[in-house]
Amino acid sequence: MKKIYSVEEYIETNSHFGDALVLLRTIINTTELNESVKWSAPVYDLNGKNVVGLGAFKNHFGIWFFNGVFLKDEQNLLVNAQENKTKALRQMRFESIEDINKNIVLAYVKEAIENQKLGKEIKPVRNTKAVDIPKELQQVLKTQSNVNASFKALTPGKQREYCSYISDAKREATKLTRIEKIIPMILNGVGLHDKYKNC
Repeated sequence: MKKIYSVEEYIETNSHFGDALVLLRTIINTTELNESVKWSAPVYDLNGKNVVGLGAFKNHFGIWFFNGVFLKDEQNLLVNAQENKTKALRQMRFESIEDINKNIVLAYVKEAIENQKLGKEIKPVRNTKAVDIPKELQQVLKTQSNVNASFKALTPGKQREYCSYISDAKREATKLTRIEKIIPMILNGVGLHDKYKNC
């Protein structure tokens, strides 16, 4: 995925919805939110706290509300992109510029700003349960002290990512292949999904 450094570049990259994105950007920029680019997409924050973001896809575009779960949503416009997974994030989706009602969009954004000022947000819950290391990986950690030391230095979240990556494999051979693949990553102190997190 190409790294994007400016909102203009993001709009140009998603030119099939260019005019609509410009319109949404203009509406948001009438508020007190600060505009920046995070995760290669436009994000608008209040005192460093993310409030809304713009997103464009193949067939739709929209506004992300980082704590959208707290919005009243009287117009019934918000969707949960990943039911049962996404707790706070909600999206207002559009398929064309004609779908955008400026007053409604602005009302939702202003409500999101007020909610942020009131401190309404879902704090991420840290997973504190012990890491369940598969026996195949335990064997490697016992016999290779350098891998063991590097694995222990990883955050519990990164350790869990590696463990479930191995456990998810059905066949023993696949588990061993996966272990071979991740050893250099563990030795480098990186997590399984780090390269995607920096996109």
